[in-house]
Amino acid sequence: MSGPNTTGAGSGASGPNVAGAEVIAILDDAYPRRLAEPWDSVGPVCGDPLERVGSVLVCVDVTDDVVDAAVAMGAQMIVAHHPLLLRGVDSVAADTAKGRVVHRLIRSGVALFTAHTNADSARPGVSDALADVLDVVDTVPIDPRPRAPMDKWVVMVPEGNAEQVTEAMFAAGAGAIGEYRDCSWSVVGTGQFEAQAAADPAIGMIGERTRVDEDRVEMVAARGLRRAVLDALRGAHPYEEPAFDILELADVASDVGLGRIGRPARPVTVGEFADLVRDRLHSPSGVRMAGDPDAPVESVAVCGGAGDSLLDAVTAAGADVFVTGDLRHHPADESRRRGGPALVDAGHWATEFPWCGQVARVLVDALGIAVAVHRVPTDPFRLVGRP
Repeated sequence: MSGPNTTGAGSGASGPNVAGAEVIAILDDAYPRRLAEPWDSVGPVCGDPLERVGSVLVCVDVTDDVVDAAVAMGAQMIVAHHPLLLRGVDSVAADTAKGRVVHRLIRSGVALFTAHTNADSARPGVSDALADVLDVVDTVPIDPRPRAPMDKWVVMVPEGNAEQVTEAMFAAGAGAIGEYRDCSWSVVGTGQFEAQAAADPAIGMIGERTRVDEDRVEMVAARGLRRAVLDALRGAHPYEEPAFDILELADVASDVGLGRIGRPARPVTVGEFADLVRDRLHSPSGVRMAGDPDAPVESVAVCGGAGDSLLDAVTAAGADVFVTGDLRHHPADESRRRGGPALVDAGHWATEFPWCGQVARVLVDALGIAVAVHRVPTDPFRLVGRP
């Protein structure tokens, strides 16, 4: 990684220009807004998505210096990690600190987009970028998000009508698994029924036992789609009383969520790993360590930004060392007393900054536009010296 006090381009000085909406679509795909915490504010902040974007500046915080850099390089969009507007903002008047920034952005024709806690949970996201810089491999989330509740549908339908029923269920949203759609499984069996006097059977006669070659069709659907899928099934099925089962699937952890835990790419001690953190992250606020520097490290947990809320989860996962920022005295002390991992605090900005390079690669690979990373630290703290 290049030094912290330069502004480096993620691609050439020039490139194609695209609609702002195309940039937003790529960012939303990489960092889905649905992953953001309920209290967060993510997505477009200002700017017209119909305007053309030829160059982008990526940063952690939107400061006056960042806006200066964006204007100087002719950027049409800033992509930031930390929201400029979040809690308690009821005015963007030009005589307020943040309002001044908003007015400057609009006057300069620079759009602003934020990916915050959605980028923290996405995979790859903030903590993946941190793990990559520190050579931590084979990672999984420390605090995985549960998958959306799912149902499994099992439907019996005459062979000749199976396609119309499955297509109707697909149209209602069933059969989606990750990046795949229209997923189902089926096998042929024999169905049996006897229509009673008040029935109106599509097949068979009143009072006679009927056997029919039927497809047993299985597919999954989000639980929130249950009513829509049921209506589609009933509307397309030839039977007066379709036979079906709805099975609620067990909740399983997803591959997205906060933090990452993995293993070091090579054998290290706690002290050696802390030195690696210092050398790779260039933290302007310095690096603090708690723990035995000679202890071996077999498992590493990382969390970009403020991570002490994950201390219990990191301890339960058996990590030998935890790298994050903004560790407070009492939570850190309590964690160490309870046998928690060694702790390496490299500061909030430094542990999130590697994500900026990840964003640059995402946009360059997808759109070929020019992307620069604002490398001048926006960390409000500086290391003064050692006691």
